[in-house]
Amino acid sequence: MNEKSFDKKKLICAVISVLAALIVWFIPVPGKFSVDSWHLFAIFVGTALGFMLRPFPSGVVTLISLTAAMVTEILQVPQAFEGFSSDTIWLIVSAFLFSRGLVKTGLGKRIAYYLMSKFGSSSLKLSYSLTLGDLIISAFVPSNTARSGGIMYPIVRSIAGVAGSEPNKNPRKIGAYLIMSLVHNDNIASAFTMTAAAGNLLVVTFAEKIAGVHLSWGLWLLQAVVPAAIAFIATPYVLYKIFPPEMKKTPEAREAAKKALSGMGKMTSGEKLLSVIFAVTIVGWATTTITGLSATIVALVGLSLMTLTGILEWSDITSEKGAWDVMFWMGGMYSLADNLSKMNFFKIFAGYVADDLHGISWPVGLAILIIIFIATTYGFASGISHLLSMYPVFLTVAIGIGVPPFLSVMSLGVCTLLYQTLTHYASGPAAVYFGGGYVEQGTWWKLGLEMLFLNLLIWLVFGFTWWKILGLW
Repeated sequence: MNEKSFDKKKLICAVISVLAALIVWFIPVPGKFSVDSWHLFAIFVGTALGFMLRPFPSGVVTLISLTAAMVTEILQVPQAFEGFSSDTIWLIVSAFLFSRGLVKTGLGKRIAYYLMSKFGSSSLKLSYSLTLGDLIISAFVPSNTARSGGIMYPIVRSIAGVAGSEPNKNPRKIGAYLIMSLVHNDNIASAFTMTAAAGNLLVVTFAEKIAGVHLSWGLWLLQAVVPAAIAFIATPYVLYKIFPPEMKKTPEAREAAKKALSGMGKMTSGEKLLSVIFAVTIVGWATTTITGLSATIVALVGLSLMTLTGILEWSDITSEKGAWDVMFWMGGMYSLADNLSKMNFFKIFAGYVADDLHGISWPVGLAILIIIFIATTYGFASGISHLLSMYPVFLTVAIGIGVPPFLSVMSLGVCTLLYQTLTHYASGPAAVYFGGGYVEQGTWWKLGLEMLFLNLLIWLVFGFTWWKILGLW
């Protein structure tokens, strides 16, 4: 056994996590909460702290938490493991395996060399070119997890590898910066159009049902274009300043990439075949509203084609440790959060918030609601599950305290996109990019909070002003 696994620092972190859970557990159950929901919340608090303090790997923390929930009979075995059947979890797993296909065939390296030959004179230009590509794709692929994990992450991973930046060797050279730039600007790309993220369609549905606000595709684009464009331009540059890559100016990289690309010769049959499979997958993602197939099913079809054609062997799939690691800890977190939601824990919590805000002015009330709404995402392992559980409740509360309907709908709706990189488990894209191993958890959370504040400021100043000019509130 590795003695370092039980060093003093880890032991203290483990004790803090357990003590926090025990303190919450033994607090008298407040008001309308059920005993089981409160005790599951206690386990959840301990899990969240375990994720933050990392006395053990996230998978170990998740295993202990799920076991505790089952031993105390709060959850039965099917309930504890229901998160592992989530669409989002399997879409993330598929994304990791798509990445492996790109690496194995060499197609990822070819794409990386091409991008470096065109935009490789600086890491900042490379970042903008990649995020622009993500934005263009976002208009056709209505899943930010599929877009980030299945398309953009494999390309970024290949570029970083070509530049000599690996998770365990020189991550800050360029890989870590590109990862953070892509994942944060994907939030903004998702805000541009109604079809850029699955959650946007849920916002549209709730807006109609709860607030009586009809959002067409054109209106969504119109209301988003000004604040989203400003945020999209600002994000890579700000990250370049606060989280700079070690490799900034790289004029020689373009020439080296051109030579490497020439040396690779023509595309192999495997690369061509994978390109076709990718094209089919992207078309599938772009037409999910027509075919009725979920993004996960489309991804699994693509993955199946990769195995049937021999691009990936079964050994490739089983040896992709990152995919199965993310599946376990995120699936477990999803189970805990989903069961809390089914026990009405979050609805009851929101009800108390509404009572406390009674009689307060709506601007102040909206600010408080936004803060609490975002803070609750720390308790969810899926942006969609958070949106489904919390958005309708907070939207109802906002309208109830007098916030103009459109402002209620979009201020909270935009938050469902901006908070997706707040933690490494807040969304599918976050889990995929974090799973690459380029950015430490503490750094991820710190940058997530800083970029959240930046984007909230942009949307508050430019978004609210733009919506006022348009006469939407």
